[in-house]
Formats: sequence, C-alpha cells, structure tokens
Amino acid sequence: QVKLVESGGGLVQAGGSLRLSCAASGRSFNVMGWFRQAPGKEREFVAGISWSGGSTYYADSVKGRFTISRDYAKNTVDLQMILLKPEDTAVYYCAANPFLVTDPAAYDYWGRGTQVTVSS
Repeated sequence: QVKLVESGGGLVQAGGSLRLSCAASGRSFNVMGWFRQAPGKEREFVAGISWSGGSTYYADSVKGRFTISRDYAKNTVDLQMILLKPEDTAVYYCAANPFLVTDPAAYDYWGRGTQVTVSS
C-alpha cells in the first residue's frame, strides 16, 4: 500500500523558517513534489525533485526561499522554507509522480497535508 505522510508544519512568524518532511512507503517514486492550497484557492505547485536529484523545479513565488531535497535511502523528501511570508500560509501536500510536472492533476499519490501558518 502506497502511503505519503507529511510532517513539520506549524505556526511561524514572517521571516522565520520551517522544514517539512514527507515519508513515502510502499514503493519508490521517480518524482516527488510539494504543493500547497490556501483557503479559497486552487492547489498550486511549489517544488519538485527527480529520483536522481539532478532535476529540481520551483514555483517563481518560492525561488530563493525554498529548497527541496530527498533522501533515497529513507525514501523521504524535505522542503526547507526560509524567509516565510504570510502569503505562504496554506496546507502543504506531498505528492508523487513518474514525471516532473507542475499540474497537480498529473500526480498519482498524495499525502493528507500539513498546515503552515505564517503570521505577520
């Protein structure tokens, strides 16, 4: 059974940092990514990383502030977030897919999400 479990969310002040982690079980995936969804908004791509780690991709809104990485031995993917802004507030989801694409509809497997709240 495939399972993705996120952890690391919480409340932080603007300018602060958080590190999210996603543990995958059941199989390995070529691509793992992070998405987020704020209240009343559509789910949006944040960052993705390929199996080899050689390919990473970020949404423009998080470039320079977020870093995605993965541990192949542990089958985990992390999202280090710095210089957080109130507009980063959302539920953050881990997802897995064969291809590094930004369309959430293309992703086959999802975690249940973890809340990130950035206060001003």
